[in-house]
This record gives sequence, structure tokens and C-alpha cells, in this order.
Amino acid sequence: MLDNQSCQSCQSDRSGHSDRSDRSGQLHVAPWGRDSWPGTHDQPFATLPGAQRAVRARTASLSSDLVVNLHAGTYFLNAPFTLDGAAGDSGEDGHRVVYQAHGYGSARQDKVVVSGGRVIAGWTPGEPDGAWRAEVGALETRQLYVNGRRAPRAALSPGIPGSVTKTETGYVTDSTAPQSWQDPASIEFVFPWVYPWSEARCRVAEITGDARSTTITLAQPAFDRARELYAATWVGDKPEGTESHRDARWDGLARPSSAENSVSFLTEPGTFVLDRSTPGRHVLHYLPLPGEDMAEAEIIAPVLEKLVIGRGTEELPLRDVTLRGLTFSHAGWTEPDGPRGFLHFFANTYYGGGELQKVELADGNAHVTVPAAPSFLPSNVEFTAAERVALHDNSFTRLGAGAIGFAGPGRDNTIVGNRIEDVSGSAVTVISGTGTRIQQNLIHHIGREYHGSPAVWIMDAREVTVAHNEIHDVPYSGIVVTGGSQAARVQIIENLIHHTMTVLADGGGIYLNGRQGTSRADGTLVRGNVIRDTLTPYNFGLYTDYGAAWVTVQGNVVHRSDTPIVLRVTPPLENVAFLDNFWDDHPADADTPPNGVTLAGNKVLPKDGFEEALAADPAGAAILASAGRSTPPGGPNPGQAV
Repeated sequence: MLDNQSCQSCQSDRSGHSDRSDRSGQLHVAPWGRDSWPGTHDQPFATLPGAQRAVRARTASLSSDLVVNLHAGTYFLNAPFTLDGAAGDSGEDGHRVVYQAHGYGSARQDKVVVSGGRVIAGWTPGEPDGAWRAEVGALETRQLYVNGRRAPRAALSPGIPGSVTKTETGYVTDSTAPQSWQDPASIEFVFPWVYPWSEARCRVAEITGDARSTTITLAQPAFDRARELYAATWVGDKPEGTESHRDARWDGLARPSSAENSVSFLTEPGTFVLDRSTPGRHVLHYLPLPGEDMAEAEIIAPVLEKLVIGRGTEELPLRDVTLRGLTFSHAGWTEPDGPRGFLHFFANTYYGGGELQKVELADGNAHVTVPAAPSFLPSNVEFTAAERVALHDNSFTRLGAGAIGFAGPGRDNTIVGNRIEDVSGSAVTVISGTGTRIQQNLIHHIGREYHGSPAVWIMDAREVTVAHNEIHDVPYSGIVVTGGSQAARVQIIENLIHHTMTVLADGGGIYLNGRQGTSRADGTLVRGNVIRDTLTPYNFGLYTDYGAAWVTVQGNVVHRSDTPIVLRVTPPLENVAFLDNFWDDHPADADTPPNGVTLAGNKVLPKDGFEEALAADPAGAAILASAGRSTPPGGPNPGQAV
């Protein structure tokens, strides 16, 4: 499927393109093609699955790279594009299978969008509120994109008006206003800072009341699980019974900060609601922006939850596949809409049920509750057991989960030169595996919906390099590295990270926790990064936390954070060295560092005049000049200035 304008451009390309040399290593796909054609430039396939069938017929006897050229247009998928190592999708004998935009790398590179969405038509104006409506059958969606812009769901803040009391099943308020809310079972409550680094979402089950009060019952099992998970206590340091003893219980569920997705909340132009009050006959409501012409607007809702699935096994991995020059858009994730909600815990993990464990902190003076076996927020482009899979120079945008995910076993995969923006979750997730490279990517405005998502999350992986990326406008941490039994030789090198921690707290520009290796030689190296503008209170620009061990933090710049580093955490740091860094504040405990921490050669520059002092220091100037992406044609690295 393709819009008419794109079809016309494809036809123009068909008639005007001078390259007719359809070599045996080249296949072509165009929206105006046919899957019954041979896949040449003049007779291209119409769909990715059509091209894939031809690829599978050739991979066993490859003598060169096999390149599939996608011509300009939007390719709406009916099902995820699945690359399977056991089905003939891998390259062979050292040769690759490449899916690319036609003209990749040239000035004439085609604009190609791979979409998991559906164009929403049939809009009719409503009265008297000015909202438009479209019937969408059984469609479930948490996102709507209008002319390429993510339209937020209509919301009410605070989430419950009046004087509110939490109960075992939800909330009671002395306000009667919620009794008039339309389609209450579609409403979702949002709880930011349920832990300082977490945000939860729970759906309403029922709203009842009388002339004096309203009872709001939340969906189960989400609310019961939330009450069990988000249980934390901080105890004062005086003996119990004394006047200054303090037993502080954190209650992030005391009251939702906002409520989303009711027509009753649809007052802000540019927002939408999905009304599910009639099963199987859902209705989208959208309140246009001033001047927005609904007759001309392109409105797309995601339908698929995966755009690309790459899968193999340890014995037969998916190998030697490259995707380059493509745009991946319009995929969602609807599990949070269900009765289990979204009970975020940390980074890309959430609680989907099962055993909970109490973790004692601060010598028993505090505890938090954690899931023993957390679930992971998925990615819309996801690979498992992949080797030498390359994602180069693509765009990942308008996505409703994470963007890119790699999970082990796997090795030597690369994520290079991509632009990742407007994503509900993380940009890049790597869980286990060996030899992943994440380089020269521009990552910004991620975590649009799931605010605890870091831009890049590395968990229990080996020989991962995260280098020369620019990361900015992130609601939580920029880069998170979580250790584990397999973790070794992770390198976080010369990245430019700014405007992180824009929503949540207790994180940093770069955050590391757990054991990162077994020695200085195979531990994690954090070197040459520039970290600035770490925004919310209670954050650390370079944050080594929760028993981080075998970490070297060397030659980095930290400016405008709440605190540049932290030295005393629970469990304590082991074999962590801070060497030759530049920051604008004297870290707490730096004069008497705890055992297991080394500080040497670090410089505190004045907050006022920090940029000038850094530029005047040859070592500092060199760090600043090298951090971030390579200088693009036509200008310097955006955001480079400290």
C-alpha cells in the first residue's frame, strides 16, 4: 500500500531512472510492483515478503552480497517482517543479505518507510466540542500520529480531583466530578516517581459514587501487585521510641498525578482519545490543532507490535543481514492497556507477576521491593541469536515501545549512524551477547511514554562498545550498564550526553550498577564522555551505584548536574577508579573516599566560567573536541558546546 503522492514519485522514478543494469546480486521492490514479477528494476516486487521469497531461493548459493533495493514509498506491513536463520534469510559464505533504500549512500537515495500502521479515514466532525471522530472497529492503540506528529492522549491533572484517600482497591474522593467521566474502564492513571526512578500505569475498572463522594476501583491484578511492589521504607538512625526516630514509608501510589484517555478530558487541541465503551466498535476522537485541515491530514495509528523480528538459535543464528537507509515507523505495544497495567521497576524492566524480594539497604535502615524475575519492555525491531546483523543509517521514529533490541546469544552486531527519536521506550537495548557496537547514532526524545526508559541499556553483555553517540532529551538516564555474571569489557567512549533526567530522579547521564567484570582488565571503561545538563534534583552525572565493581571512569567532563559522582552507595563500590575527570563541583566524600574507590587527577573547575576554564586546559579541550558524533557535512556537531 502507498499513498498517491508516493505512488506518483515511484512511477516517475520508474520512467526516468537511467540505471537499468539489474545484476544478479540485485533485487528491487516498489509499491507499484507485483510479487509475481522477477524483482528486476523494471519489474520489481511489490512487498518485502515477495522479495524475501526470492532471497531465500538464492542464499544457499551466494557468490556475492545480495542486495534488495526498496524504492521510494511507504510499505505498510500486514505482519512483522521476520528474518529467520533457519529459513534461509542469512547471508552465506561471507556474503551478506542487504535490505536498503534504493540509491543508498548517494544524493538520490530514496525515502523509504516501513510502517506497521494503518491510515485512519472516515473522520466526521463532532459537536459542540470541535472534536472529530472515526470508528475503528476493534483497534487497540496507545498512539496516534497526525501529519507525522505524535498526538498525546487527552489527560487530566491532577488525576483525581478533591480530597483523595487511597484504599485497598483504589481511591475515594470527596469530589463527584469523576462520576461523569466517559468510558471509565478506558481511563489510565499515571504514577510518576512511584519510586524516584520509576513510573507506573494502572487502568480504572469502575467508578461509582453518590452526592457526597466517589469511589474509583482500579483494575486487578495491577493494583494489588503495585501495592506489593512499590513498598519501601527508610528508617531514622535514632533508637525506636525516641523523639527523633523516623520510620518513613514511601507511598508513590498515594495519588495519581494524571489520568489519561477519556473524552471527558479532551480539551487540549492536538490530543486524542480511544473510546472502547462499545466492544468491537471503538471510536477515535481527535481535537485538531488550530488551522489543522482534517480533510488533508494524514492520520496513522499503529497496528503491529513488531516491525522486524530477527531470530535464530545458538546452533543456527541469523547471520550477515544488513538493514540500511530505511525508516521504521508506526508500531505499538498495548499490554499496558490490560488488567496488569505497566508496573515499571528499573530501566527496561517491569513487574508482570511472580515472586517479589525485599532488598535491604543502608545497613538495614531502608529497603525496597524488587521483582525476582522481571519482564522486559519489548522493542519494535528486535533480534535474538543474531550474528553480524547491521543496522546502519536508518531512522527509527514514531514507535510505541522500544526501538531496537538485541538479546543473546549473539555476537558482532552493529548499530551505527542511525537516528532514533520519538520513541515510547528506549532507543537501544542489548541483553547479553558479545561484541555489539553502538556508534555514531543520534538519539533524542525517547521514553516519550515510559519515562523510566534509558536511551541505551546494556545488561549482562560482553565486549560492547558505545562510542561517539549524541544522546539528549531523555526522561531518565542516558546510558545504563547493568552488570551480571557474563558482563565484561564494556566501553562507553566519547559520547555527548545532555538534557537527561528530564522527568524522573536517581539516575544520571551515565549510570552503572552491579559487577562489571572480574578485574581491571575486563571491567567497564567510561572514558572521554561529555555529560551536561542532568536536570531533575537528586541525580549524578556519572553514577556508579548498587555494588558497581571493576569500573574505570577516566577523562570525562561533567557539567550542570545535581552532583558529579557518588562514592558511598549500598552495596558499596568495589574497585572503582575516577581518574583525570573534569567537573564543576567537589564530590561528597572525595577527601575521604571509601575503601574500594580510587580518585586521582580529577579537576574541579568553577561553575561560573566552566566552559572557558575547560577550553583553556589542553586535556579538557581534547575531551570536548572528541565527544559526540563525527562532524557532519555542512556544520559542527549539534549541541557540542558545554
